[in-house]
Amino acid sequence: MSRLDLNALNELPKVERILALAETNAQLEKLDAEGRVAWALENLPGEYVLSSSFGIQAAVSLHLVNQIRPDIPVILTDTGYLFPETYRFIDELTDKLKLNLKVYRAKESAAWQEARYGKLWEQGVDGIEKYNEINKVEPMNRALKELNAQTWFAGLRREQSGSRANLPVLAIQRGVFKVLPIIDWDNRTIYQYLQKHGLKYHPLWDEGYLSVGDTHTTRKWEPGMAEEETRFFGLKRECGLHEG
Repeated sequence: MSRLDLNALNELPKVERILALAETNAQLEKLDAEGRVAWALENLPGEYVLSSSFGIQAAVSLHLVNQIRPDIPVILTDTGYLFPETYRFIDELTDKLKLNLKVYRAKESAAWQEARYGKLWEQGVDGIEKYNEINKVEPMNRALKELNAQTWFAGLRREQSGSRANLPVLAIQRGVFKVLPIIDWDNRTIYQYLQKHGLKYHPLWDEGYLSVGDTHTTRKWEPGMAEEETRFFGLKRECGLHEG
């Protein structure tokens, strides 16, 4: 696999970028997760960052990437509406894994947003998308810019939803390389990794949550529900960070 030119790839139309990365992705599919991280660190440009929502299985990608690249900046976009258990989980993992945590928030506080726009998450798909743009997308774009990121690691998996089912290991998003080391892992592999390294699921896992985001757009799993239906009232799966 040859070294890739980010600037040249960014100049290509999206379809041509995908084709240009196809051969590299075919090779990356043959590597294990650690191998993919090591390859990216050797062949893709820095600075390197890792994003995390500190959700149900967050400990896996946080541990995996941080073990290979200690002190990598870990970006959290904090909406101000995370579960209390999530904030405590963030503190626990930051201390246990010695994470270089970088927290980014919207320029408007949660209270100010409600005063201006009302409860956006109750205003259908358009309201949810505006909420995500303010609280997720803009802070992430700012983080990537301020941290001079050119390579972004994330813990997405194909098994999590239909919108992720066909994602490649390597892509370009928001003008930077995006690497998904555990994209092909199933739930059993996640469990085995957590057990092997003495790591825990998010505390709400034991209360029936399969996915955890904001308090107002997350619900427990119930029989007959797909995992993606537990977020955003089933209207959409993604918060905006991993779209586009």
